[in-house]
Amino acid sequence: MSGPLIPAVGVEEEFHILDLATRQLVPRAEEILEVLPAGDRFTGELLKSVVETNSAPTRDLAALRADLVDSRRQLAAAAESLGLGPVAAGTVPIVDPATLEISRDPRYLQMTEEYQILAREQVICGAHVHVDVADRDAAMAVIGYISPWLPLMLALSASSPYWMGADSGYASMRTMVWQRWPTAGVAAAFPTASEYDQLVTDLVKSGVISDPGMVYFDIRPSAHLPTVELRVCDACPDVDTVVLIAGLFRGLVGHAVDQIDAGRQAPVPRPELLRAATWRAARSGLEGDLVELTGGGAGPVPADELLDRLLTEIRPWLEKAGDWELLSGLAEQAVRRGSAAAAERRAFRRRGLLTDVADLLLARTRVADPGSDAAPSAGATVEAPADSAGLARADRIAPTLLAGYQASADFRPDGFDEVLDGRGAVRAPYRAMLRTLERLGPDVLAEQAAARRAEQVAAGMVFRVTGETESRPMPFDLVPRIVAAADWATIGEGLSQRTRALEAFLRDVYSDRYAIADKIVPEWAVAESPGLRHWGRVVPAGAIRATVCGIDLVRDRDGRWLVLEDNLRVPSGAGYAVAARRLTRSALPELAPPPGILGLDGVPALLRSALVAAAPPAAHDRRGGPALALLTSGPIDSAYFEHELLASQMGVPLLEPGQLVVDGDAVAYLDPAGGGPRRIDVLYRRIDDDDLFAATGADGGPLGPALFGALAAGTVSLANAPGNGVADDKVIYAYVNRMITYYLGEQPLLEDVPTYICGDPEQLDHVLRHLDQLVLKPIDGYGGADVLIGPYAEPHELTGARERLLAEPRRWIGQEMVALSTHPTWAGDPEDPDGGPATPVSANGGMNGAGPAGGAGPSRLEPRAVDLRAFVYQGERTVVAPAALSRVAPAGSLVVNSSRGGGCKDTWLLRG
Repeated sequence: MSGPLIPAVGVEEEFHILDLATRQLVPRAEEILEVLPAGDRFTGELLKSVVETNSAPTRDLAALRADLVDSRRQLAAAAESLGLGPVAAGTVPIVDPATLEISRDPRYLQMTEEYQILAREQVICGAHVHVDVADRDAAMAVIGYISPWLPLMLALSASSPYWMGADSGYASMRTMVWQRWPTAGVAAAFPTASEYDQLVTDLVKSGVISDPGMVYFDIRPSAHLPTVELRVCDACPDVDTVVLIAGLFRGLVGHAVDQIDAGRQAPVPRPELLRAATWRAARSGLEGDLVELTGGGAGPVPADELLDRLLTEIRPWLEKAGDWELLSGLAEQAVRRGSAAAAERRAFRRRGLLTDVADLLLARTRVADPGSDAAPSAGATVEAPADSAGLARADRIAPTLLAGYQASADFRPDGFDEVLDGRGAVRAPYRAMLRTLERLGPDVLAEQAAARRAEQVAAGMVFRVTGETESRPMPFDLVPRIVAAADWATIGEGLSQRTRALEAFLRDVYSDRYAIADKIVPEWAVAESPGLRHWGRVVPAGAIRATVCGIDLVRDRDGRWLVLEDNLRVPSGAGYAVAARRLTRSALPELAPPPGILGLDGVPALLRSALVAAAPPAAHDRRGGPALALLTSGPIDSAYFEHELLASQMGVPLLEPGQLVVDGDAVAYLDPAGGGPRRIDVLYRRIDDDDLFAATGADGGPLGPALFGALAAGTVSLANAPGNGVADDKVIYAYVNRMITYYLGEQPLLEDVPTYICGDPEQLDHVLRHLDQLVLKPIDGYGGADVLIGPYAEPHELTGARERLLAEPRRWIGQEMVALSTHPTWAGDPEDPDGGPATPVSANGGMNGAGPAGGAGPSRLEPRAVDLRAFVYQGERTVVAPAALSRVAPAGSLVVNSSRGGGCKDTWLLRG
């Protein structure tokens, strides 16, 4: 079985031919071939727009690189003499299909006749690597060892995001086009060459292919030579990427031979999993997770981590071959630089011109040493980047963007940072993301932050800070947050449980009040609740009261999730979560989410289903089902952007109170398009109880009494029901876990922030004695108003708080301090001022924490306090929406509310 210690390696590269004036693909390869030396080094391909080069076999990677560089230089010189240029990439951005021509070779003409559009659409180029083996049986044996690593090879080469003038959404669209051929892509393992040959014979006999040369599997044995050929890769604009892939492939072949000689069996993955992993690599490139196929299962793994595993596995052979220093250095640089696909998207985003993408590819193909960020030449070594940020040097991730991160204002080592661990190393789920951000660099991030703000203004995604008269774009952070699948599963179960208990409490408190009689909740806490409304009693029995719940969570110093607050009146944020995802994709397309992320496209449909379930029983019998509408106070509402988005996504009218008509017990609206009043069965209201009751209807009279009369008659439903504020009262919050046991007979799955009810004399005494250690909140406050954080309060502030407590103890609660988690946030945004409130405060619906986090300075990442708002919809069943909004405090503050300058960020929830 043994072959030569250092087998020879050779490479075939395919090049598109572009017109240098228009940067368009042109069918002029034959003209270039006439200028080039005759022989096998330069040949034509199926399309007249492609030239192929063939290197000489060699055992020296430095010699291979020199050969590839020489071929590229000769090809470029010949092309440029004709006003043309070669591009080594899977696809090119500017293509006119009408101008493409098939080469006149009889075999190619026959293929075109047989395969039609498959042949005509082969506007793609690949890079193929051949490595010597002892014989064809040896080739078949090593294929089993190598196949799990093929998707990684594809990811390294990914260079084809653009297809026919548009971004395909894939890093390697070439792969998706190529795999249309009946004999391309993944193949099963074959124990012997004779079995493989029999398959090829059967394929020819079937008429599906006309000759053995048309077997295009991702890895295959040569039909005539003792070599194994890698065919999965895109053509690569950077020559050092080709050298890296060739060296890794040869290392895998050598390692496989050693394993076979030692009697070890190949861990061959199932073809179905290998195909799925190949798709993942084509979709993500180096910028996202790939699929683990070597550990006995299949799961997501960052591309850089998988590359490290490969290097570790084949390191003994690479050291024996003298390739270790070169390939480990090339690998480090490949990860730091990112895929060619990501570079192409960056080039396009600067001015929105496909010609800029073509220019980038022409330059990288033509230049052997493409710049200071290029991979090293063969024979060079790479020194790990210095770590000025205090990161563990073993990680070497984002040294520029994280410089000074731990030294940022009031970054406390006893707190929990969601991206850096206690040693200062980047946690595994964030490594690929931060490497991508580091590759983009501060200039690109600043540029995209500005573009993002312009997009927000155009979309109306603005808000108004308390005390300001002008609206401004909501601060939307560029760095997504990741919530682990296990965490989200626990959160989901806990939120569903909590919502069901709160729904039971609302029904009870507006009817029999058993929980008060059984002393689960104090009677005064309900009777004096600011959210109690007499019209809560008019809601029909059995109606769903909390159709939409928004529940806020935080993480403490140990990383535990705690419920901070319940919102059951008119919770906002789901629309902003959807918008944040869209803005992330638009601003940073290189930032590919990991596999298994929960999609947000179905969130509006889930909300709509819950609203339909809230309709009066008679509405379900009507033709077309219940009629829904979203009720808003109009553009003056700070969340009007969300109102418009959700109404549009659900396909329901967006109404203001002045459009509503109540005729007897029937509720309708005046359609601006005419045609008379249109009936409404469910109003998804985004207006507070009191504002709705005082609003003026279409007839100029008060809307509230008539609307609540229709609600009592059961002819219309309000979602959420009036009076729900009694359940998200800050006093009631302290009793929710008792409610879970009382109403559901279950133990609470989520913990609360320890809370003291100042209306209870014993708890008041505790608060007064520990006032300088606690957070003091008014039970009816919001947005951080009148909140005092004891450890940061001045003596006169503590004295004033003590006096207010003694005068009106039932107006206040105290809460334990929580060292809230922080998350890296881009600090180079001019809309995100460095400073915050002089004294950090805690918001109702915001943060309750241990001091400010931020102020690190511009154009880098700094830690900011975050919370998480999750959404629960109650309809035919209780559903936790696959969407969550991470809200971010501004620098120097712990308040996340947009009314106080807080922002948000995209949140990636991983599927279990």
